[in-house]
Amino acid sequence: MNILVFAEQRDSKFKKSAFEAVSTGRTLADQSGGTCTAIVIGHNVTGIAAELAAYGATEVLVVDSPRTEQHAGGAWAAAIVQAAKAGRADIVLLSATQMGKDIAPRIAVGLDAGLGADCTALRVENSDVIASRPIYAGKAITEIKVKTPVKVFSIRPNVFSVKNTGGTAAVKPFNAELTDADFAAVVTGTKVASGRPDVAEADIIVSGGRGLKGPEHYHLIEELADVLHGGVGASRAVVDAGWRQHDEQVGQTGKTVSPSLYIACGISGAVQHLAGMSSSKYIVAINKDKDAPIFQIADYGIVGDVFEILPELTSRLKETLGQ
Repeated sequence: MNILVFAEQRDSKFKKSAFEAVSTGRTLADQSGGTCTAIVIGHNVTGIAAELAAYGATEVLVVDSPRTEQHAGGAWAAAIVQAAKAGRADIVLLSATQMGKDIAPRIAVGLDAGLGADCTALRVENSDVIASRPIYAGKAITEIKVKTPVKVFSIRPNVFSVKNTGGTAAVKPFNAELTDADFAAVVTGTKVASGRPDVAEADIIVSGGRGLKGPEHYHLIEELADVLHGGVGASRAVVDAGWRQHDEQVGQTGKTVSPSLYIACGISGAVQHLAGMSSSKYIVAINKDKDAPIFQIADYGIVGDVFEILPELTSRLKETLGQ
């Protein structure tokens, strides 16, 4: 199978999810005896394209233009569709980030392809790709097989491993034919919290809920996250109340995360929130309600007041970590 992987970048720097996608594409190509080609879209990105060779890409196509400096879903999808057709790709692979969720359905329509979205596992079996993905808000895992000649898969960030295999890749410009209609909707800017990792890619996340009682107490979450060098998350109730910005929201209507460690503080565990973080490797819950649903999926639980536990936990971790 010939695999085309979209490698996402921001400000001429690849996101971790880009390396995960390319590594996964390389694995699928090896299992099927095919090729792994990556495509990068943006402005001033030609210089970083060769980095993808270390993760398994043998060819990197680059769409580098001032016009593609800011994300436009229609243009990105059109460029990827054209590259897939030109290279006769059997599979288009990308990460299920916010950008990936925007363009994956567009790519599938452009290629008349089936889409396996937000996959947590992929394998080649009898010349077919079998994808595993969560359903019913993460309460079950289903296996799917896309039957169209060309297939599109998006993979959940922070689930697939990154494999640095070394190697070289041919970097080639790709002249995508983009029209004004492709730029009908363009992102004019992004607002990213400084100093902390994006929750979608963070290996450790500390999240707060309504149990914090107000935005003035969120410094307890931030202090613990900073000690652990982790991201800061929030429940939907917190974001709806205006305590935190939407890019920190974890859940069905926010971001789906899969960190190594997820610490839920004052979060009851509504099904919408669980859908966004239940695939975390280890879950720690802190809640004064011993019957809170969050404890049903937590690996470790602390029943108590977050205003007493968080300062003590932060202090003990500082001592242990020598901070």
